[in-house]
Amino acid sequence: MEDRELLHLTADYAADFLEGLDVRPVRAQGAVDALRGPLPQSGMEPQAVIAALVEAAEPGIVASAGGRYFGFVVGGGLPAALAADWLASAWDQNAAMHVMSPAAAAVEETCREWLAQLLGLPAHVSVAFTTGCQMAHVTALAAAREHLGTSQITVVVGGKRHVTVDRALRLLGIDASVVVVPADDQGRMLVDELPAIDGATIVCAQAGEVNTGAFDDLDAIADRLAGTGAWLHVDGAFGLWAAASPSLRRLVRGSERADSWATDAHKWLNVPYDSGLAFCAHPDAHRSAMRATAAYLPGDADHRDPIDWTPDSSRRARGFAVYAAIRQLGADGIAELVDRCCAHARLFAELLRDGGMTVLNDVVLNQVLVRVPADIVSAVQQDGTCWLGGTQWEGEHAMRISVSNWRTTEDDVRRSAAAILQAAAVRSVA
Repeated sequence: MEDRELLHLTADYAADFLEGLDVRPVRAQGAVDALRGPLPQSGMEPQAVIAALVEAAEPGIVASAGGRYFGFVVGGGLPAALAADWLASAWDQNAAMHVMSPAAAAVEETCREWLAQLLGLPAHVSVAFTTGCQMAHVTALAAAREHLGTSQITVVVGGKRHVTVDRALRLLGIDASVVVVPADDQGRMLVDELPAIDGATIVCAQAGEVNTGAFDDLDAIADRLAGTGAWLHVDGAFGLWAAASPSLRRLVRGSERADSWATDAHKWLNVPYDSGLAFCAHPDAHRSAMRATAAYLPGDADHRDPIDWTPDSSRRARGFAVYAAIRQLGADGIAELVDRCCAHARLFAELLRDGGMTVLNDVVLNQVLVRVPADIVSAVQQDGTCWLGGTQWEGEHAMRISVSNWRTTEDDVRRSAAAILQAAAVRSVA
C-alpha cells in the first residue's frame, strides 16, 4: 500500500508538471540552494522525500519537455515512452544479459530490426543501446579499430564535425593522426578535398550539422572510399532520422553504404533521457570490440546478450522506451513527426526573415541559424517564452533554433518568433 500511495503521489506531481508546460516560463526560475546541505543523519518517509525534492528542485527545472524549448536539439518524452521508462524503473531490470531479463533483451533485438528499417540501414546491422551519441561513437569507432586490426589509424573528419567525434577518438586513443577536410558555408565536408586513402583509415561523415542541419554528400564519400578498405562512420545524432521520412530521405542517400552509424533516440524519436544508438554493418567486429567474458558470466548461445555489444555492463533497460515510442507512432507517425518539425523550422525562418532578421543557413531540416548579437540570445532566454542557444558561425554570433519536440505546435513557433523579434526590437531601440 505504501508503494502504491507513493507512486500515485509521484504520478500526480509529474502530471501537474506536464500539464503546466504551456504556461510556465521555459527557463529555470530560481536558485536551487535548498537541494544542498550536510549529509542527513536520519532518514525520512518516502512521501516526504519526494515532496521535499519537488519543492527544492522546482525553481531549477527547465521546461525542456515542452514545445517551446529549442536548445541543443532536445526532444520531449512521448507519452508511451515516458510510461515505459517508468515501468523500466519499477521493473528494475539489469539489461546486461538475456538470463537477467529476457524481456529487456528481446525488445532490444526487436528494436534493432525496426530501427534498421526506419533508418534505411542494412538488415543485418548490429546495435548497441548507449547513454547517447557520445558513447555510440565510442562503440562504433571501437568496432572500426577492431575491423581494421590496428590502432595506427588515419582518421579523416570534416571541418564542422561535432565535438563528440573528437572526444570519442581521444577516449579510444586513435586521435594521433587526424586529417581535417574543409567544409563549405553550410558545414558540409568538401568531398573533392578528401585525401588519398593509404592504409588503415576511418572517415567520419556527418548527417545533420549541429548548427545548420546540412548533410555531407554520403553517396559521393562512399564512392571515393569504394575498394580502399576504409571504414565509413556516419554521425547522424539527429539527421539520420531524415531517413524515416519519404520526403527527406534523399538527404541521407548513400548512408546505407557506411560501416557504422551513431544516433540518438532521445532526440527525434522523443524518448526520455538517456538513449543513444550505435549500429554496425560488421557485427563480428562490433561484438569482438565489446564482448565481456568471465567465469561467472554464463553466456547464452541461443540468445543475444546485450553485454556483448555495449560499453556498459550493468545498465538500465533503455529498450523498453524505444519500443514503446515506435509502437505509439509507427513508421507513418515517425515520418509525420520529422516532417512536422522541419515544417516548423521553415516557418521559424520565414517569420524571422519577415521581421528583418538574417537567416544564415539553408533550412533543409530542423535547424535555423540566425545572425544576432550575443545579448539577444540572453534576452530571449530571460524572457521565458522560449529557450534557445547561442553559437558562433564563421566568426559571427548566431542564434541556433532546433525543432525536435513532438509537443511543438505552430502556435509555439509563432509565439516564440514574436518573442525573438520583440527582444531584437528592444535592443535596436536601446
